[in-house]
Parts: sequence; C-alpha cells; structure tokens
Amino acid sequence: MLVAPRPGPNYVGRRLNYGLPLLDLWIRQLGFPALAANAVNARTGRPAFTPYVIKKVSPGRHAPTLRVGILGLTNPGVAIWDRANVEGKLEFLDLVATAAKWVPIMRARGADIVLISAHGGDSGTSSYGPELPNENPSALIAEQVPGIDAILFGHAHAEVAQRFVTNARTGRQVLLSEPSKWGQRLTKMDFDLVRRNGRWAVTTKSSATLNTNTVEPDPHVLAAVRAQHNKTVAYVNQVVATSTEELSATSSRYEDTPILDYINKVQTDTVTAALAGTEHASLPVLSIAAPFSRTAVFPQGDVKIKDVAGLYIYDNTLEAVVLTGAEVKAYLEYSAKYFVTLAPGAPADPATISDPAVPDYNYDVLSGVDYDIDISKPVGSRITRLRIAGADVDPAARFVVAVNNYRRSGGGNFPGIVKTQVYNAQQEIRQLLIEWAQAKGAIDPADFFVKNWQLVRDGVPVVF
Repeated sequence: MLVAPRPGPNYVGRRLNYGLPLLDLWIRQLGFPALAANAVNARTGRPAFTPYVIKKVSPGRHAPTLRVGILGLTNPGVAIWDRANVEGKLEFLDLVATAAKWVPIMRARGADIVLISAHGGDSGTSSYGPELPNENPSALIAEQVPGIDAILFGHAHAEVAQRFVTNARTGRQVLLSEPSKWGQRLTKMDFDLVRRNGRWAVTTKSSATLNTNTVEPDPHVLAAVRAQHNKTVAYVNQVVATSTEELSATSSRYEDTPILDYINKVQTDTVTAALAGTEHASLPVLSIAAPFSRTAVFPQGDVKIKDVAGLYIYDNTLEAVVLTGAEVKAYLEYSAKYFVTLAPGAPADPATISDPAVPDYNYDVLSGVDYDIDISKPVGSRITRLRIAGADVDPAARFVVAVNNYRRSGGGNFPGIVKTQVYNAQQEIRQLLIEWAQAKGAIDPADFFVKNWQLVRDGVPVVF
C-alpha cells in the first residue's frame, strides 16, 4: 500500500500571486521539491521549476526498493490571473502534451509507479477561451497519455473520491482523485504490487478521501507550528468594526444584498480617491463583486478579520478599467446567462434559479447602475433595464469599473474587461475591506446599501 497525500506542486500556480521573487524564496524554504513541469522559461523554453521527482520507497523488509515517480503540472490559467507577474518571464504549456513528454522519461529512469499531481480539474472544459491550453484536462491526460498509474488533481474545489479513466492506447485503468478544497480532505491511494521480470507492477488500485477534521493531530506537527498557529488565530480574531445588524451572503446569487454592496462600496471609494485629479476623475465609477461564499456572514455586533476573510476568500487585488455603456451591458448579459429560464407560472425556487454547475463566483453584480435581469428572456437579451441617475445608459458613455485582478485578467472569460488598467496599486481587496471597517468603526448598511438590481420575469420582480 502506498499512501499518497496531495503534495506541494499544485501550490506553484497560486504562489505566483505574490511575484516570482517571493515564490523563489518560498521554494528555497520548503525542504521538499515544488514541481511544475509545464511552467517554462519564456526565453529559453526550459523548465522553470523541477518537473518531477522519483522517490525511493521501501515496501517492506528484504523487499526490493520501489521507485515512485511524481510529475507536477500547474494550471495554464496562471498566464491570465497572474499575467502581471509572469508575462515575458514564464509560459505555461499544455498539460496533456507535457505529461506525454515527461512520463516516458520517468519510466526510462526507473519509475515503477508514475503519479501526477495536477492543478487542473477533470471536466475537460475551460473558462479561459481558446487562447490558453485546457484548464481542466486531468481526465484527458489519463485517457491520452500511457504509462500513468494515478492522478491526484485539484482546481474545481470538488470532491472526487475515486474515478477510473481508461487509457485509449493501453486499455489500462488510470486512477483519479480530487480531495475537495482548503485541506478539508486527504486522498489515500492504495496500490497492490507484484514483482514481474525484475520490476514492480501494479495489479489493483483504489482511493478514498478522508475527512481531515476527524483525525487526532500529530503532536510533533503541532509543536512545530504552534507559535505560528497561535499568532494567526490571534490575528484573525481581531475585531475590526461593529455591525449594526447581521449581514449574510446566503442569497447574494439571486438578490441584491448589503454584504456585497459593502465590497462594492469599498472598491468604489478606493478607486474614486485614487483617480482624483487624473484624466478619469470625471467618469462615473462602477464596481463589480461576486458572491464567493454562501456561508459568509457579518454578525450583528463585533466583526472580526475572520468574518471579512470568510466574505472575500481569495487574495485578489483591486484594479480598474474604462468600459463603455455597451460593454457594461455585455458584461452583465454574460453573468445573467447563468440563471435558468423561468417560464410563466413556474415557482421561483432559490435552489434552482441558478445553474448548479456554475460556481457562485460567476454571478457578478455591479453597483453604480440600476438594472433588471429578466430571466424569462433568452440568453443575451436579459438586461432589460440599464439606467444611471434616472436615465438610460448611453452605449457610448464611458465608465471606470473597479474589478478584481482575476476577472480583469480574463478569468471566467467575461467580455470587454481585459483592458489596460487605469488603476492598479496592487492592493489586496480583503485588506481594503478590513481597513475601511477599521477606519469607520461601524458597518452600517445605511452607509452603502443601494438596491440597484433585481431578477424579473416579464418585467415583474421575482419573489422567492
């Protein structure tokens, strides 16, 4: 039996959020390899990180050594969501082609078992458009590249305890598993092995996901991280402000909520202040936010840093671009396509009003304009009212739009947003939310909540 936890390679892509110098420092401090075979130097085309490792494992007393190869693959989406850090420096190659290159090399160098740790889901689809390699190719790798025993993957935040994909060339079954997200699960892979012609061979394999909060913590690990853990706990429990009422994101996918307007208020204020005195100061500032978490809540009373982090769970930074009125409408139409069509007389059910296959963070909302989303209309014609200051938005009008760096870089393939920034101070949005609350001392919806959008059916507001 070989137990395979989710190793470090998946984190290479995420660590690029903070730039290559910090990533290099992090890797030097790891004490174990960080793998990313498909991340190459843009100038030389050579791997920018260690592509793979072959680890020697003892299967038992007197048994020949087992050589386990692990290939790391990171997500090509890094080229979008961290463009500012990697453009002209790193390129991210197709994951299937990269696996096809390196797996035979690993086998030739003695790997008895070949595992892949991939930052990419298994759906075979991509949200970045055709200009980048496939975002979620793990099943395609299993199907198209011979010589792989198992793939440990992650990106879609789903839990896939065990999945088998048949390799098209060999007919052999490749084991796949995704252990949910944020350390909530651990994948355990079991392999039965026999000796054949002087080499180890896999006869059967299986996997299961384990719930990490059901396991007693290792005292040695606790001792090693206790000081940092205590410091972190003390930090996230700091009170930043007092909320006048409970604010919840539970219904933010399908109705305007104060807690998302809080994000938009902070983003709008930040960009407006930064552009004062510039050529863009006279343009109206709109803001884009999305419901990252349905469980996010600011309790009535003390709001802590952990509450803000629960609302804004990503390390996005704030940027701003200029859009026309026509581009604003196209952007809203793109987000509105994810709602199901509500036929006449059909009940409005919050559980089914949005496509369950689409992550909540794609239901973007805008502040600064008033609009209706008519979900009885066909996709592309759902924004039936788009107004500002009581007048219809002119398609040629210009707006400054505050947006996070992931979306502005093309994440989600929303139209019109990939433009040169008029604001980019590399400020984390989560930290801006914290600092705004600290400066005000109170979080009061009266200071920021403006009901400016709604779902309608044939012009009649949808009531849940």
